[in-house]
Amino acid sequence: MGFATNVRKKIGHGGHYVPQLAQLIVQSNVKFNLKGIAIWRSAIRGFQSRACTFVTSQLEKELSDFTDPYNVIGDELKEKEDVCARENTQEYLNRKDVQKALHAQLLGFNQWSLCRSNSILRYDLKNEEIPTIGVVGSLVKSGIRALVYSGDQDAVIPFTGTRTLVNGLAKELGLKTTVPYRPWFEGKQVGGWTQVYGNIQLSFASVRGASHKVPVAQPARSLVLFKAFLAGKPLPEA
Repeated sequence: MGFATNVRKKIGHGGHYVPQLAQLIVQSNVKFNLKGIAIWRSAIRGFQSRACTFVTSQLEKELSDFTDPYNVIGDELKEKEDVCARENTQEYLNRKDVQKALHAQLLGFNQWSLCRSNSILRYDLKNEEIPTIGVVGSLVKSGIRALVYSGDQDAVIPFTGTRTLVNGLAKELGLKTTVPYRPWFEGKQVGGWTQVYGNIQLSFASVRGASHKVPVAQPARSLVLFKAFLAGKPLPEA
């Protein structure tokens, strides 16, 4: 089963939830067919050098107040947004047939809800800033495949930072590049770029034209990404 993980110093929540949940599953020794994890990359807020502070300030000026940092080429016109997206998602994930298909069980509460409106979960922002790359590394060591991906139009969690982070983890784990950095394809179009380390133990992928919420911005390319991940294969070439 797979779970789909900067200059502006924001947190990619999937970079926390996914590896930590996977680590708990591995440590619990429960019978669970966990094959791998797919996450957005998370970044940590902390001390900034003068150079980094300058770059951050310059980026904010260039993006301006009229650019969505989560989707730098997207329309900022609010009337084009699906104002019912959150409600529809909540209704969908509370359907019994959907929960059955996902093998999801509601324990300790009656229904699934968005984390910000959830009365059970309480998050400490300081804890969100604890690096989880070590957790990802421990999962890879235990045999769990990890795919870390980013949309290439996301200024909050840029794909360049994601790639740097994954490359550093690969070196730390002693994993050699088995698929050199190359484009991957969705149909006849470039879907993004990818690099694979080891026996598909650790992979990086960018998704072309995707915002912070990759599946929302590029559903077809996200499906190709997800299918390749579940099949344990590199992303398709031309």
